[in-house]
Amino acid sequence: MSQNSKQSHQQETMVRGMAWLTAGNFISRLLGIIYVIPWFIWMGEHRFEANALFNMGYQVYATFLLISTVGLPTAMAKQIAKYNALDRQDVSYYLVREFFKLMLLLGLIFAAFMYLFSPILAAMSGSKEQLTPVMYSLVPPILIFPAMSIMRGFFQGHNNMKPYAISQIVEQIARVIWIWGATFFIMKIGSGDYLKAVVQSTFGAFVGMIASIAVLVFALQKGGYIARVLKKPESVISIDLKALIIETVKEAIPLIVIGSAIQAYQFVDQITFVNFMKATTSLSKKELLVDYSYMLSNPSKITMVIIGVAGSIGSVAIPMITESFVKKDIKGTSTLITDNIRMLAIVIIPAIVGTVILARPLYVVFYGASESTAIGLFRANLLLILLQGLYTLFGVVIQGIFENRKGIIFFITGLVVKIILHFPFIYFFHAYGPLLSTAVGLFVSNALIFRRIDKVVGINKTAVKKNIMGISILSLIMGLAVFVFEWALSQVLPPVGRMSSLVHLLLVGSAGVMIYGYLTLWTRQLDRLIGAKADALRRKLHIS
Repeated sequence: MSQNSKQSHQQETMVRGMAWLTAGNFISRLLGIIYVIPWFIWMGEHRFEANALFNMGYQVYATFLLISTVGLPTAMAKQIAKYNALDRQDVSYYLVREFFKLMLLLGLIFAAFMYLFSPILAAMSGSKEQLTPVMYSLVPPILIFPAMSIMRGFFQGHNNMKPYAISQIVEQIARVIWIWGATFFIMKIGSGDYLKAVVQSTFGAFVGMIASIAVLVFALQKGGYIARVLKKPESVISIDLKALIIETVKEAIPLIVIGSAIQAYQFVDQITFVNFMKATTSLSKKELLVDYSYMLSNPSKITMVIIGVAGSIGSVAIPMITESFVKKDIKGTSTLITDNIRMLAIVIIPAIVGTVILARPLYVVFYGASESTAIGLFRANLLLILLQGLYTLFGVVIQGIFENRKGIIFFITGLVVKIILHFPFIYFFHAYGPLLSTAVGLFVSNALIFRRIDKVVGINKTAVKKNIMGISILSLIMGLAVFVFEWALSQVLPPVGRMSSLVHLLLVGSAGVMIYGYLTLWTRQLDRLIGAKADALRRKLHIS
């Protein structure tokens, strides 16, 4: 296979994998926020406190999930790609089997840790009595998550993202059904105790994971992988299990540290905002929970849908980047990284432009008529997506080229900058303060990581700059059209309620997508994302 054919095949594999994982991520995250609409209504007057408690519990839970896997799923994907590239599939299967056992043990250990530390973490967050039972309800999913994640890592390492994506979607469907059913029963038929409803809502994570595991086991069985994983290696063993464990864990630990940036930044916000504001202002605990909900809980459910796209691109890329780098194909590695940045730009830049313009109707659809403070904080979160998305991608890429130690240093540097600025920014800017300090910290980390990646493999900065400029211009043209359309529609139908706001999203949002789609097809930008299908679309739409 020629070098050009090889790179073309890699790009096609990456695009196909990214399409599945992006679809899975997008649909599962969309389902993960759709539940908010009736849930928020059923919670009644307690909706903001309920959402703050839900988010605080999930923030700690997400951190435990990240730690509980020791970063092994993505590290496992890298190892599978590496040993498959070396034609040692026997090592890959053996490694999966042994680490699956380890993940069962880690699930038990970290579930016990979360149970023991939940009261302390709840107290640190400024709401011990209410938050502790919420955290307790999230202990069962931690028990099984590491084992489930290693199954997903297996498919990721084989660049087969379809089962991974389907499992995500099924997980969210089962979770949302449980949340809706339990919340409606408690709030409308039962006691009306909003805290019990929150506890059952967070317990839905466990129900979802059971459904996800069922999908993954079915896919493993259908592909004949279970028998291969369980089969003992024929050679007694040229495989040094201890060395493989050490090698994989060395790869895994940086994945936790570097990949925990968004959770770490938000956890700093969680354990400081309510307590610091309580000490420096006269606001009540209820008012501070509402502010926290405006600042982080409400926006994060929506913004994480877009950030998930960046995670999809990075997750799909890392096995191929690792494979090229291991084979010392520096040019191929550089091309893959450049393509990743381009694909991120073509999705995330127009998404930010469109959602900032449509921020009010988008927010109102999920959370009802809201005051200007809530909308302003939502827009600030939307702008932050660019830095979060870049970090999500760069953080994965720097590990794909085995610059783990540097990646950890750059993450810590950004976090330290965030912490230094954090309290002064809260004092002067209140709820905007944590978002501003996060923006500065992530900017520092992104700049340092990008410079290191460029030094190791060389990034075609001219091509990247040209591509980003082109995407930005197209996004601004689309944004201008959306702004005019939104303004005109607002004169006739102001977006003050859920139904009127939904009409705005459907009409103006669809117009924005069509305009951007046409522009990217016309300029050939969309070809990088969907490959040969772009030609078929141009012919169908008569675009020259």
